[in-house]
Amino acid sequence: MSNPKILYFDLEVYSEVNLKQSGVYRYAPESEILLAAYALDDGPVHVVETANDELTKALLDPNVTLVAHNAQFDRVVLRHAWQMETEIERWRCTMAQALAHSLPGALGVLCQVYGLDADEAKDADGQKLIQLFCKPQPANRKLRRANKETHPDEWAQFVHYARQDVQAMRVLHGKLPKWNYKDAELALWHLDQRINDRGVAVDLDLVQAAIDAVKKEKARLSKETQDKTGGDVNSASQRDALLAHILKEYGVSLPDLRTSTLERRLEDPDLPEPVKELLRIRLEASMSSNAKYPKFQHCTNEDGRLRGTLQYCGASRTGRFAGRLVQLQNLPRGSVKGTELEHGIAALKLGCADLMFDNVSALTSSAVRGCLIAPEGKKLVVSDLSNIEGRVAAWLAGEDWKVQAFREFDAGTGPDLYKMAYAKSFGVSVDTVGPDERSVGKVQELALGYQGAVGAFKSFAAIYRIDLNDMADKVLPTLPDELLEQAQRYWNYCKEEGSNTFGLERDTFVACDGVKRAWRKAHPNITRLWKELEESAVLAIQHPNEKFKAGKLVFNAVRGWLRIKMPSGRLLCYPQPRVDDEGKVSYAGLNQYTRKWGRISTYGGKIFENLCQAVARDVLTNGLAMAEFGGYAIVSSVHDELICEVPDNDRFTHEELSAIMATPPDWAKGLPLAAAGYETTRYRKE
Repeated sequence: MSNPKILYFDLEVYSEVNLKQSGVYRYAPESEILLAAYALDDGPVHVVETANDELTKALLDPNVTLVAHNAQFDRVVLRHAWQMETEIERWRCTMAQALAHSLPGALGVLCQVYGLDADEAKDADGQKLIQLFCKPQPANRKLRRANKETHPDEWAQFVHYARQDVQAMRVLHGKLPKWNYKDAELALWHLDQRINDRGVAVDLDLVQAAIDAVKKEKARLSKETQDKTGGDVNSASQRDALLAHILKEYGVSLPDLRTSTLERRLEDPDLPEPVKELLRIRLEASMSSNAKYPKFQHCTNEDGRLRGTLQYCGASRTGRFAGRLVQLQNLPRGSVKGTELEHGIAALKLGCADLMFDNVSALTSSAVRGCLIAPEGKKLVVSDLSNIEGRVAAWLAGEDWKVQAFREFDAGTGPDLYKMAYAKSFGVSVDTVGPDERSVGKVQELALGYQGAVGAFKSFAAIYRIDLNDMADKVLPTLPDELLEQAQRYWNYCKEEGSNTFGLERDTFVACDGVKRAWRKAHPNITRLWKELEESAVLAIQHPNEKFKAGKLVFNAVRGWLRIKMPSGRLLCYPQPRVDDEGKVSYAGLNQYTRKWGRISTYGGKIFENLCQAVARDVLTNGLAMAEFGGYAIVSSVHDELICEVPDNDRFTHEELSAIMATPPDWAKGLPLAAAGYETTRYRKE
């Protein structure tokens, strides 16, 4: 074929490195390409074991666009196994394209979603063939590696599988929407690939020291558990044995040994001290964050850099980045901070942390972030957007008093926003708001902004350790009569109808509901927007191809999609939307609990949450692109934070990076932004 425009490309690869455990950047240097399946434009699909002239020419031709599913894998393997460097800008990824439109990333599931015919779809038996040919066989088998000589029939199926993958990918490339995978968004994906290629430096000495310390500490805790239980329980990790011992010896029945349960029971003054000691041991022994240290070892390359930790549009509905491998998105805050943490890291490396710290597990949990470092001659410049979702919510809804409150707070002339939220809700002077009231204001902001009610308030109150009964005693006398009466009537209604009262006593429930009503009264535009969003969604679904506005947002339904155009121009996408007989909206999506594709119901507050997170993402990625352009080499992004690796000189500062991130995009006039950061050689939580 002369002058092809597109090469559809897929590799089947053998490596003894565990891909799922270590990631493609550790996997690829030890890889061997078994099969390369490809097609030029709409031509036939070929499967080869080595690169022929046609394939080589297409791969190296700068005018040919390269399309793959999970293109990062094929691009990185190609670089190592065949020593072929290809420009990132030439690549397109059907997985990224799907994720950008709220579709599942897995090729097989995508084929099911689009109902592809058998000759177009991914071969469902392919995983068995992958296990056979692409991985070493189990150690107890005489044959450690299968190939086309040992399994000729299966190899023929393997070739067919590879051909089907390219066929399916090509069909999907033509069917998938491109609204959110072109222009600036395509450039963002290319930048995401460069960031993943760049990686971040890891202190592998700290990683090994922490692994050794955790192992030693677990042995000590197991011995202590045995001593305190008279040998009934060998280690604190034995959940059932520990629960049974506590019940038998102390008559204390615990529903589970979750962290939240243990922390709550440790505050119980009536709990016997020996039980508390066992619960403390269990807490210390079960810190899940310490499991990240072996992951650092598995995933870090020989040059000391960790790569492949970001997934473009990993949170597919909103387009936020998701974490992969070590999961930098859920690093613990840690209880050991500042100079104490610095000394602790030094002690870990010297192997004497147990001599200086009573709780070594807490130290290692706090030190996880510190594994990310700047190499010699460099520094990390870190900056984080401040309360970006709250700011976006106020701006989208036109809650002008709150937008102004953010501006005044940023200028140093206004009060803390959690205090302001409480004062506005209860009609009191912000000067009278103390720490307890501020805590209530914080939970209001976090729990109620997306149409949350009593259940959400209770959940967030537990996280921030607010005693709801105590809060009720303080809040009920301050509630306006009108709101108090409404909350009391709602309690009566719930009891009569058998609705969920979340296990709360009457006054506590009434107080929580009253707090909710006070917040909504103080935020009339946000409350109104919830309803407008749901109404616009219903109208758009019922009247395809027509446009309906809700504030700064535009709804329309086209060809089986509900789309919401955001101020940035990007579309929030809901596949296969429906309105039922009761006027409720649902769409097709990946259930976050079952991980299966099915119907998901939504409502105004949930749509608002999606929008706020999506717009916040667009603000962050705008700053990300500007920072990269300004020479701040981004090595990772954690939630609303950028981590950059730059030369250790005065040219690059956290003040400049923060100013870049807090510069509103052209489409976000009037959005109050603020960011703050620091410079360091070792990553930490400020």
